[in-house]
Amino acid sequence: MTSRLAIYHPAGRVGLGENVFGKDVANLELFRAMVQHGGHAQVDFLTHAAVQADTLKKSLVGEVPCATRITASSVLAQTVAAEAGTLLMGGPKLEEPAWQRRRAVGDRAFSLIGLIHTIAPPMMRQDIAMSSIAPTQPWDALVCTSPSVQQAMEAMFDEWGEYLGERFGDGKRVVRPQLPLIPLGVDGAAFGAAADRPETRSATRTELKIDEDDILVLWVGRLSFFEKAFPQSMMRAVEEAAQATGKRVNFAMVGWFPNGADGERMYRQAAATHAPSVDFHIIDGNDRARLGALWAASDIFLSLVDNIQETFGITPLEAMASGLPVVISDWDGYRYTVRDGQEGFLIPTLCGPENALSSEMIAGHALGLKSYQQYVGVIAQHTAVHVGRAAQALADLIRSPDLRRRMGAAGRQRIRETFDWPVVARQFSGLAQELGEVRKASEDLRPRSARNPVRGDPFRDFAGFATQVLSLKSRLALRAGVGPGDLQRVQTIELDMFAANWRGTHEECQTVFAHLAEGHAATTEDLLLLFPAPRRRAVQLSLLWMAKCGFLDWL
Repeated sequence: MTSRLAIYHPAGRVGLGENVFGKDVANLELFRAMVQHGGHAQVDFLTHAAVQADTLKKSLVGEVPCATRITASSVLAQTVAAEAGTLLMGGPKLEEPAWQRRRAVGDRAFSLIGLIHTIAPPMMRQDIAMSSIAPTQPWDALVCTSPSVQQAMEAMFDEWGEYLGERFGDGKRVVRPQLPLIPLGVDGAAFGAAADRPETRSATRTELKIDEDDILVLWVGRLSFFEKAFPQSMMRAVEEAAQATGKRVNFAMVGWFPNGADGERMYRQAAATHAPSVDFHIIDGNDRARLGALWAASDIFLSLVDNIQETFGITPLEAMASGLPVVISDWDGYRYTVRDGQEGFLIPTLCGPENALSSEMIAGHALGLKSYQQYVGVIAQHTAVHVGRAAQALADLIRSPDLRRRMGAAGRQRIRETFDWPVVARQFSGLAQELGEVRKASEDLRPRSARNPVRGDPFRDFAGFATQVLSLKSRLALRAGVGPGDLQRVQTIELDMFAANWRGTHEECQTVFAHLAEGHAATTEDLLLLFPAPRRRAVQLSLLWMAKCGFLDWL
């Protein structure tokens, strides 16, 4: 494996607050896994925030012995990524990182690895498509977490390439990142330990008034009918299974409502109608200890997602790691993680044909007239999950404790072999190594310019706005009557001191004043040579600022 890896972690923190999204949990766990199980001697974190490496490491691995060295640097430190050889990111946007790489250290300096969490938002697909016209290279990759995502991205890039050829002429070389398939993972041992607590199971069921012979069906995830799953199919299936078996069945939905009290009201209304004989529980998913207890207390995991927002699905993995049989929709990443009849049951789904959704909704969302929640919610409301098959699967599991045990054991084995973080982390490390070999074997690229023509240097791009541009040959002089006291006076004026951190220091400005006070003009070059090379860029901005303040004239 490669001895070093860089990770782009904008926030620079590893704690999870309330109402977290699945991608945030997945990224945190991935970063932790790369430190603990990636096989790297050093992991360099590039962040937006100032963070101490020791604090970051302790937050990631706690007191667990870990030989991996951790460093923390600014995201602008592209040389750190170049020394590491690979920059891993928790999102799919490669366009700007590719330009930053070209500008700072060159295309061949390191590989970029992005991660696709969802492809439902049209703007997200557009961001992904833009990587093909940015300076991404064959040694870059966008990790797809399921075969369905991989196939969808290959089709999108193929059609996008055809469009670019049609637009700009066939024969133009379109480079796109590789699209490898690597799943997300879970900490199998941690979930197993949380679930295997008989006392916790008994206490939690007692608290919920669930007898040992009763059945607790569990959902875990965001309680969002417009971005996750409409709950009615699950409620109907649980009700039908309860009626078919004669068992007392409880259905606990654990999560949080993006639309607050209105969401909870709608869920309870639906449950009263569609599952009247089922004891329905809504439990706060932000309570981590309570969630851990529910993995121990439950008998069956149910997740009938119907939303294109869901592209992998981490909760079925958590359920399998907890030893629960799963009943899930035959949907995207779900069908990749769970094998029908082995770890649980895959329930058939039905979506609409092409052109079933009106152009009013598609164009309306593209133009900002319809929200993303409306867009995906309308699609999900018209995507069906087979209620009858789900009810049959639940009934089979309710009737047979032995089937529940066998499928639960198979799920744990599935996690150990395929989705445990050590297994997954090694795949990411292997990908980094493969991309590095491609990079080393490639030809040395010599682009005509390292500058992004769209997001370039503003002083260059807008040079025509001003009368003239400060050059090395520009002659500058103190205005008549201006002295050191004027420079000192503006140090207390907030408007004058705006953006002071971007230019030279007060002392450096005093040096310029002293040099010009001898009564003669000097060129920009003369003034800059008064300072060490690393300070000249900042001093140059100070010259412009002093001219703005009316201290200097340009001749």
